[in-house]
Amino acid sequence: MTRVIIAERKTDYLMPPSVEDWLNQDHLARFVVEVVDGLDLSNLGRQYARRSSKAHHLATLLAILVYGYATGTFE
Repeated sequence: MTRVIIAERKTDYLMPPSVEDWLNQDHLARFVVEVVDGLDLSNLGRQYARRSSKAHHLATLLAILVYGYATGTFE
């Protein structure tokens, strides 16, 4: 059993256990998600419903796009 990796259960997290812990309450990303969640994306959703492959949720993709434009991140 010398080749077994021992689990260290008292190791601190490398990342916070929740995404909510990463951003403070007044962060721009939270505002963008709140605004996008309030939009009616049903017409756009119908366009993707006919595709056979799985895709990310449209609100998530739109929020990433809007946040990128708002912060000047285009790559």
